[in-house]
Amino acid sequence: MQREGLVEKVSALVQPIADELNYELYYVEYVKESGENFLRIYIDKEEGSISLTDCETLSRRVSTMLDEEDPIPDSYYLEVSSPGLNRGLYNDKHYNRFVGREVEIKLSGAVNGSKNFNGILKGVTEDSIIINNGEDVTIPKNKIKKANLDGEI
Repeated sequence: MQREGLVEKVSALVQPIADELNYELYYVEYVKESGENFLRIYIDKEEGSISLTDCETLSRRVSTMLDEEDPIPDSYYLEVSSPGLNRGLYNDKHYNRFVGREVEIKLSGAVNGSKNFNGILKGVTEDSIIINNGEDVTIPKNKIKKANLDGEI
């Protein structure tokens, strides 16, 4: 099974558990690092921040469900965590949620002669985002390699 299809399948299995526990299923990824597979599940919630207890609670429930459903044929490590202060932005829901916040964008191809932008996320359209780094810059979504909040501690 392709990684993308596997992530969709796992997301569909995890979503009801996250909903039941009042967590937002923020993002799911299945990656290979140093020869090992990792299933990473990022959760958030509307009120307050995600605690270690929150991660442990979801991890136990998901682990049991994954053992029963067995959607991943390979061995892997399960990690559940908060998306963090400098969280990735992966979809329109994420972009829209953080309009007005500082973002860091890395591109696969140059826009206005640059592949890296830091600025305030001003808006989201169907195929682009607009940031302001002194001037408004429209960035096509298909050129975005990585987008993160530029969080401050």
